[in-house]
Amino acid sequence: MEGENDVYDDMNLYITQENFIVEPNGQDELLVIGRLDKVTRVQPKTSQLINQRPTRRICGILGTIHLLSCDYLLVATHRIFVGVLNNAIVWRLAGYDIIPYIPNAIQRSENSSFLKMLRQTLDTKFYYFSYRYDLTQSLQRQHENKVPKVMPGLLQRSDERFVWNRYVLEQFKCNNMQRFQLPIMQGFVSINQVQINGQTFFWSIVSRRSVQRAGTRLFCRGSNDLGQVANFVETEQIVEFNGQRTSFVQTRGSIPFQWQQLPTLRYSPKPRLTPGKDYLAACTAHFNAQLKYYGKVVAINLINQKGVEGELEATFARLVRELNNPAVRYEAFDFHHECRKMRWNRLNILIDRLAYEQDSFGFFHAFDNGTLVSSQQGVFRTNCIDCLDRTNVVQSMLARRSLTAVLQKLGVLHIGQMVENASTSFETIFKGVWADNADLVSLQYSGTGALKTDFTRTGKRTKAGALNDGKNSLVRYYLNNFADGRRQDGIDLFLGNYIVNDSENIIQATPLETPRGWRYYMFPSVLLIAVAMFFATMTYPSEFNTENLLFMLFWGAMIAVSATGILHYGVEFVQWPQLFPVTSFHSA
Repeated sequence: MEGENDVYDDMNLYITQENFIVEPNGQDELLVIGRLDKVTRVQPKTSQLINQRPTRRICGILGTIHLLSCDYLLVATHRIFVGVLNNAIVWRLAGYDIIPYIPNAIQRSENSSFLKMLRQTLDTKFYYFSYRYDLTQSLQRQHENKVPKVMPGLLQRSDERFVWNRYVLEQFKCNNMQRFQLPIMQGFVSINQVQINGQTFFWSIVSRRSVQRAGTRLFCRGSNDLGQVANFVETEQIVEFNGQRTSFVQTRGSIPFQWQQLPTLRYSPKPRLTPGKDYLAACTAHFNAQLKYYGKVVAINLINQKGVEGELEATFARLVRELNNPAVRYEAFDFHHECRKMRWNRLNILIDRLAYEQDSFGFFHAFDNGTLVSSQQGVFRTNCIDCLDRTNVVQSMLARRSLTAVLQKLGVLHIGQMVENASTSFETIFKGVWADNADLVSLQYSGTGALKTDFTRTGKRTKAGALNDGKNSLVRYYLNNFADGRRQDGIDLFLGNYIVNDSENIIQATPLETPRGWRYYMFPSVLLIAVAMFFATMTYPSEFNTENLLFMLFWGAMIAVSATGILHYGVEFVQWPQLFPVTSFHSA
């Protein structure tokens, strides 16, 4: 990778009345952003900064976004070292700033809700970036896309599916500014220097969350009409050893046709097919894209084959049959049924079924000088309902099997030696990293860490793990019903799915002002009063008599009636996305 294609990593930001001026340290050019005319230009550094003092140091420009009557500049201010991958440092975003072009009190008041959404989105753990290495592309895609002469900038050669700030970066651009554009990726990165059999190598995991149909757990399910699915994540396992690099890629993503599971205050709302949709067209579009990027596909479906999930499983199986594409195979495995009563060893049944194809798919393997040894010929696409908990368990097992084959080929493992038996210390690292991967991807989608990570971390299911799963399930319930609407809005705003119109609050009402019905206020108020009166009557009687008993019965009945009303009209109490009403959002 040539130096002139790098993104600047250490800059001074000057804020004047007319301009933002970005000065890369040790360079002879400046980025000038007009605060009034909004014109962006790269200029040779001459006398522009005479008598100017920098406002602050920054480590990257994330983009600019237009809100009500004002643009805002987004800059990275702090970073945390993650590791070195492919001879390039990888960083995690640890701080940012959102700076108005033309600040005034009225605009700050109007934009407070939008800014809160942006901050909530940027505060989501974790965003990663590198100034030299394209984190959005797998090693195999980088090798296939390699251009021998001058390469475009880091943003221009990135995979648009995984650049979370592409929209805000493209809002301001000019000639020769590639080195000022810092793409960031959301997901998980872990880089580890490890040792097995006296051989030292780097073992890394990179998970990339897609921006296509990005959203929160219950508001973003299934596929849109273009075949883009919710919670699509590409996970790459990388080994670097003695001038050689290997890569094994897996994907996860929601069941690829149109279905919903909207929150209703019920603990587990029933998933339903979205009526009036062409399921086969969406499924076909999804797998056509998968075949283009990854080659052959084995779709591993881990959902229940009976009960409320059964209809989705049957529909998925039928659609793959109707695809009639020999490059796509469907593998159903009822995870909960097969592994009930803690029989997690039965997951080996699934891995054995996939062994032949995993061996035939192989892995990417190349030398530092570009010599290609082998390519990965296909991908395992795994899903459960959320593509989080069950999915991560199976992906970690496939990754372990691939790693054994890789290390045997590189000569780190002896022929016939299994990676899980070769090093106790590495086994602990492997399990911990895959559990962390589960937690981070889950946190970004559902708001909590993953379930079943005790199996990933320890290799067995534990009672403590089951209790922790219960706690996470309750937190998920609260967030999915009462917090994720605003979180969904923030994602849509940051990704450019929703464009703020300056006429909001003037000609047309802002979508953030959604009126609530009388039930929203009455039922909770009655419930709170009834609970307070019930306990007051029960706790502080002068003496227990018929009158006290009747009071308790009355307030107990009011508790039951108000709670039943809240559950019956549950959709009125859910925090819904406001930028896109649910009906139009799910038909997108």
